[in-house]
Amino acid sequence: MEMIDRYIYAVTQRLPQSQQKDIEMELRGLIEDMLAERVQGEGATEKDVEEVLLELGNPRELARNYRGSKKYFIGPELYDPFMLVVKITLISTALSIFIVFIVQSIINPVAILDHFVGFIVSLVTILPAAFGWTAFGFGIAEYMEKINPKDVEFNKQWHPAKLAPVPNKKGRIKQHEPIVGIAFLAILIVAFMFSSEYLGIWVFDDGFSGVVPFLNTETFDFQLILIIIYLGIGIIKEALKLVFGEWTSKLATFILLLNLVQLAAVMLMITGLDFWNPNFMLELTQAGLLNEGSDAYQTVSSIWENSTLCIFILMVIGLIWELVEGFIKVNKSK
Repeated sequence: MEMIDRYIYAVTQRLPQSQQKDIEMELRGLIEDMLAERVQGEGATEKDVEEVLLELGNPRELARNYRGSKKYFIGPELYDPFMLVVKITLISTALSIFIVFIVQSIINPVAILDHFVGFIVSLVTILPAAFGWTAFGFGIAEYMEKINPKDVEFNKQWHPAKLAPVPNKKGRIKQHEPIVGIAFLAILIVAFMFSSEYLGIWVFDDGFSGVVPFLNTETFDFQLILIIIYLGIGIIKEALKLVFGEWTSKLATFILLLNLVQLAAVMLMITGLDFWNPNFMLELTQAGLLNEGSDAYQTVSSIWENSTLCIFILMVIGLIWELVEGFIKVNKSK
């Protein structure tokens, strides 16, 4: 019966994936046995099913009993994906740091000792930061799981009739999608915090001679706050997707509100203090990469002058598409 499927889903969705199938089979068998004992060979009615589910109790509490858990910063339900994201994030970040070290050593082998020291310092400082941002995202997911709107109805008097329907597969959010998103955003935050000086045009003149930065180094500290806000909100969105597990109107509404905050952060960046390096074109000519007045110079200058508008438009399109896609999936899941 549909009510049984709803109940089993309400229980198993709160359990680690490795346990879900086994516990689903065990729980379905238990419900069937309890029904058989209650009806004594007669056909089970919806009322009988309700009585059995009431006897089993709140699915949230039953899932907690299966987990054997109480309070955690990262509970058993999210522990497996948390560890997966941590591994992906730390390995990717460490690999990126190592690649930077190798590139620096190749282009400037004389200072290899300095590069090695920088490599060690980066590992000691960046890896904990990457772990911290990943834990931050999952900590929010764990907190949101406790106040998930789908569970509010269970806080007082629970009844099987209040069980949410099992979502359509088209509206479900694959677990790996927000996991990869959290890992990617955590790496971006770490990159901006610790490696922003490498964001630019690398100049080689008988070896590596420096970087013409894209960003304004004088105002970057303020801009970094807005960048972290933008990416941090992205982590919150991915955490919400991980918790909800399906596209719903409430999730889409949360995403809409968070997208507006992200848009405000972007507006502050482009209308506030200069975000981009004001001397970018001058430094390119001084580095000998362009000749002022040449066709190449005019082309690069045109692209540079319109870069803010283009990036802003792309960000807006991305935020709108994320929202539209979410509402499309909400409709498909009905």
